[in-house]
Amino acid sequence: MPRWSQQNLRWITTLLISPLLLELSSAHQTAKAGLFQPLIQLLQPQIERQLVNECRQLAEQALGGVAAEIAPTGRLSSAVEEPCRKLARPVSECLIRETSRSGRELGVLTELLRGRVGDDASVVIQRCLASLTGLPPSRLNQIPVQELIERLRR
Repeated sequence: MPRWSQQNLRWITTLLISPLLLELSSAHQTAKAGLFQPLIQLLQPQIERQLVNECRQLAEQALGGVAAEIAPTGRLSSAVEEPCRKLARPVSECLIRETSRSGRELGVLTELLRGRVGDDASVVIQRCLASLTGLPPSRLNQIPVQELIERLRR
């Protein structure tokens, strides 16, 4: 499978989504939940790769200066890889499922194309966190997702 650049993925996604957007706007219909799910599912491998990368970076940051003492960089990275992959699959499935259930597919797709986490993606992430952790969604509404992402990256 060829390695796609983010620009290529954006172009292809835009190409795929344009006829759907034209159809929706010309018919004056509102997008029903689940309409864009097949398109979002095409992005699942990319979402999983991004989740694995983020997980790996978070693990390396968490270990900080002791990482070199524990194991050489290559061994540590490979030791973290498998748990990150196992975590990425259910998280990506949850993100896709909650995107569809929330009816925010178009907004999330737009935000993905822009490469940012906006209001629609924040709602989906909060719903997914609630689903995966068993916490009530109302508890997560108090935490701004963008702030949480920035804290995890530090």
